[in-house]
Amino acid sequence: MPLMMSEEGFENDESDYHTLPRARIERRKSGLEWFVCGGWKFLCSSCCDWLINICHRKKELKARTVWLGCPEKSEEKHPRNSIKNQKYNVFTFIPGVLYEQFKFFLNLYFLVVSCSQFVPALKIGYLYTYWAPLGFVLAVTITREAIDEFRRFQRDKEVNSQLYSKLTVRGKVQVKSSDIQVGDLIIVEKNQRIPSDMVFLRTSEKAGSCFIRTDQLDGETDWKLKVAVSCTQRLPALGDLFSIRAYVYAQKPQLDIHSFEGTFTREDSDPPIHESLSIENTLWASTIVASGTVIGVVIYTGKETRSVMNTSNPKNKASEPANFWTLRKAGVNESASTLKGNQIALLSFIGFLQRDKTIPHSSNNCLTHGIGLLDLELNQLTKALFLALVVLSVVMVTLQGFAGPWYRNLFRFLLLFSYIIPISLRVNLDMGKAAYGWMIMKDENIPGTVVRTSTIPEELGRLVYLLTDKTGGAPLLPRSASTQREEQHAGTLTQNEMTFRQLHLGTVSYGADTMDEIQTHVLSSYAQVHPQTGGNNPSSTPPRRAQSSTPKVRKSVSSRVHEAVKAIALCHNVTPVYESRAGVTGETESAEADQDFSDENRTYQASSPDEVALVRWTESVGLTLVSRDLTSMQLKTPGGQVLTYCILQVFPFTSESKRMGIIVRDESTAEITFYMKGADVAMSSIVQYNDWLEEECGNMAREGLRTLVVAKKALTEEQYQDFESRYSQAQLSIHDRVLKVAAVVESLERELELLCLTGVEDQLQADVRPTLEMLRNAGIKIWMLTGDKLETATCIAKSSHLVSRTQDIHIFRPVTSRGEAHLELNAFRRKHDCALVISGDSLEVCLKYYEHELVELACQCPAVVCCRCSPTQKAHMVTLLRQHTGRRTCAVGDGGNDVSMIQAADCGIGIEGKEGKQASLAADFSITQFRHVGRLLMVHGRNSYKRSAALGQFVMHRGLIISTMQAVFSSVFYFASVPLYQGFLMVGYATIYTMFPVFSLVLDQDVKPEMAILYPELYKDLTKGRSLSFKTFLIWVLISIYQGGILMFGALVLFEAEFVHVVAISFTALVLTELLMVALTIRTWHWLMVVAEFLSLGCYVASLAFLNEYFDVAFITTVPFLWKVSAITVVSCLPLYVLKYLKRKLSPPSYSKLSS
Repeated sequence: MPLMMSEEGFENDESDYHTLPRARIERRKSGLEWFVCGGWKFLCSSCCDWLINICHRKKELKARTVWLGCPEKSEEKHPRNSIKNQKYNVFTFIPGVLYEQFKFFLNLYFLVVSCSQFVPALKIGYLYTYWAPLGFVLAVTITREAIDEFRRFQRDKEVNSQLYSKLTVRGKVQVKSSDIQVGDLIIVEKNQRIPSDMVFLRTSEKAGSCFIRTDQLDGETDWKLKVAVSCTQRLPALGDLFSIRAYVYAQKPQLDIHSFEGTFTREDSDPPIHESLSIENTLWASTIVASGTVIGVVIYTGKETRSVMNTSNPKNKASEPANFWTLRKAGVNESASTLKGNQIALLSFIGFLQRDKTIPHSSNNCLTHGIGLLDLELNQLTKALFLALVVLSVVMVTLQGFAGPWYRNLFRFLLLFSYIIPISLRVNLDMGKAAYGWMIMKDENIPGTVVRTSTIPEELGRLVYLLTDKTGGAPLLPRSASTQREEQHAGTLTQNEMTFRQLHLGTVSYGADTMDEIQTHVLSSYAQVHPQTGGNNPSSTPPRRAQSSTPKVRKSVSSRVHEAVKAIALCHNVTPVYESRAGVTGETESAEADQDFSDENRTYQASSPDEVALVRWTESVGLTLVSRDLTSMQLKTPGGQVLTYCILQVFPFTSESKRMGIIVRDESTAEITFYMKGADVAMSSIVQYNDWLEEECGNMAREGLRTLVVAKKALTEEQYQDFESRYSQAQLSIHDRVLKVAAVVESLERELELLCLTGVEDQLQADVRPTLEMLRNAGIKIWMLTGDKLETATCIAKSSHLVSRTQDIHIFRPVTSRGEAHLELNAFRRKHDCALVISGDSLEVCLKYYEHELVELACQCPAVVCCRCSPTQKAHMVTLLRQHTGRRTCAVGDGGNDVSMIQAADCGIGIEGKEGKQASLAADFSITQFRHVGRLLMVHGRNSYKRSAALGQFVMHRGLIISTMQAVFSSVFYFASVPLYQGFLMVGYATIYTMFPVFSLVLDQDVKPEMAILYPELYKDLTKGRSLSFKTFLIWVLISIYQGGILMFGALVLFEAEFVHVVAISFTALVLTELLMVALTIRTWHWLMVVAEFLSLGCYVASLAFLNEYFDVAFITTVPFLWKVSAITVVSCLPLYVLKYLKRKLSPPSYSKLSS
């Protein structure tokens, strides 16, 4: 935002170290130093980018002229209308999948180790002991990818093969979706998907308009009204489209799904007909026709359609990467609201695509949030283990005295001890995460919850900051001054159940308990008016027309109420829809509306719940909207009379104008009136001077109501005709059309008569207060980022108990310059333990100059409320919190304007609202109500983190213990690089003998769910990350060294005759020790854990009969074998059981007191 600054300010700015470019501070690195310190990477990436650009040179997008029904007249080649979501083709599949796997250190390490076994000098054991585990992991990955790829192929084929009717000179022909070309005339039936971007030419609906469903494109569930080009709609028959010479001029393909500029020209009429085309004349691909049959001319196909252009291949940040589809920012609301819903546009037909953010049950997707903190911590520990492996191997070679070909021995030792780094770690963790996701979705206490990113469930147990939206943003109609930058959707903390609460006329105010008075006034007004207006003599017209010139006559309260109610009933974009009866097709809906105005048969369709609330309210006080088409609107009075109004112009709401207007002509009086309603900030400068509007808006906002100012202006026929000619001229211009149209409309918006102020309430969702209190007690700091007005946001923060009643609130004064921001920050610094309320504009200024200071101070607050925030600012705040604090953040939202915030956070939770699914599809976890957040974090977050930490460390312990035994064995036998266990023993040890018990740790829990919810304070311990740290890791390392040493030395001391007995004794004791260690680690037993323990023991005992090449079968059935194994096992495990008992007695964990 441009800041007003003095020249001195600019000078100070230049000299200030905060704003100095890094280049000025840092010494330029010399050529060689630059090359070594990463310059080579830069050069390589630049060369690769250059080569890619040469190979895939993007075609420049241009505006186009499209002749109706004549694809062959197209001047240039356009892309095929086929959808392709496959990541690979036949040739790139295997290389692509292998590259994605082996670009990670761990997998590459195992590949190198396995390949080394082909070198005779380095061969240690059987090939399958190395290749079997690696092959298994790769086989699983390749199979999963192949299934995903095949599914994508099938879905693509299904969509591309859908048949549509194409209109030709010879009549209708069936054509595949993928064969549709620019210029084709396509017929789309009701409930059919629109195959490509089209301009709407004709419809079977009498009104010349139709409804479409756009939830596949932008996530919004309301129907949108689309209007056919009037020139083609008026043609007598469908075939006449080929008897005219006409073309559409369309702007070049672009991202913004909410705007379009073009013109329709018919050349063969005299004079030529020119018609302006806008967004309401378009039918975008992937939307669904909801009423009637439509005919359109194709203007964009394939990758030039809006839905595909809003889908891109991002750089990937996942723990096991894939080329995920995600979204660029669509040009909505300052291009800030990331249109995640567009993903569905393509993926709706791909079905449950694995590893995709919009689709449930994804197995490995960390699209926007990268890889979880636990994965990063385990990765660090893996590197520590690798370092230990290298050190151990070097020590062994050193103790050998570097005898002989020492480097070969070094490599052999590296291979022998390679089990220190367990290949099964990644597999176990991923399986564990999938299990946690399944448990979350099966939890009956939080029905409807969907896990869309299954790689980060343990993040839910580490959260410190929770950023939530208040109600979502503005509907497509402003609700208060707040609405400036946001898009409509259902509530995060609120229900989006709109109720009309208050009507203020300046001198008199009507609340919920006095609505019956309004009804009486409306009734009496129409009882007086109708006898007079029965003829053509408009009784009320002369005084109204004269209003602007003569002194204002004080109107009666009754007539003012009547005017206000009529204005609310006329100024909107609501359409009444009458449900089709059995046997009546959707195409006769409008015809039916003319005959049947029964209330129970009527539903309202609008782009915003506020709009519907207002129209429902006018119905409740006696003025009912019964029918609407493009040119007229009908209202039914309390007496049952139908009033018809001709719609001359509609000016829809935009986030820039923050208001909507309509010009109507009363059919009975021929009177033309311009009605307008909008946010108080937008309307206060337009309406005539008054002394009450600002104050009452503030009062309503403090009550938590959404405010809307309604005004009108009477127009003479001459005034309207003059306006219309200028307006249509502006609409036909190709350059700067938006600005020219806005300028013409603004010429009308002067000195409007203020009619009333309305207040609509959006009620809090169930259990919001206890949930917020629970999260606060859990040590989670809650920030509310909303687009609402300061007073409304503060009121919601108090009513939801985000800020407690006793707590001080510091309202950050509006600041526009650096100096003001400095003073205000100093004033805030002096406050202690108070909640901060700051507006988006002030936030912008502070972040520009004092980013670090602001975030530091805000982090100390118990709660922060940012009001009038744009979607970009929301995302920016999340990013700042992550960078400055290094703590885990969670964003909760429920609409398109929250998507960028959800994707910027470590963990995104979307609430599936009534108004759409944008946020729930973009999030990692989708819930149906805000109160489910409590259980999701306290119970599932806790369990996922604790279990993953235990599982990860135990898998490492399993590898460390066998490496310790190998080290002891080699040391005793003169540092020989000979393996202790060979062949199947190594494979069996990591799989059938210990896998089930180890994996059963995913069922373990330290605290019962009821306890975790009752005592949310327990959550605070998790954020410290003590379950998995270098301290706990070192404890496991020491345990492994102790147990490995005991098992190996015990076996060497107790064996008598043959070496093969050492293997039998030590291996059996090792398997028993692992099973006992699992039992030692478990805190709450589950019947499946017991089954896993006995199943593994049974498998081992049964397999002894087949392992005669490793064991002496005669020896293992003797009593000495049994007592030796038992003795070694007891010595290795008993001390640990004693230590665990003493620790629980002397230093019990915080939760043990509760569970006892």
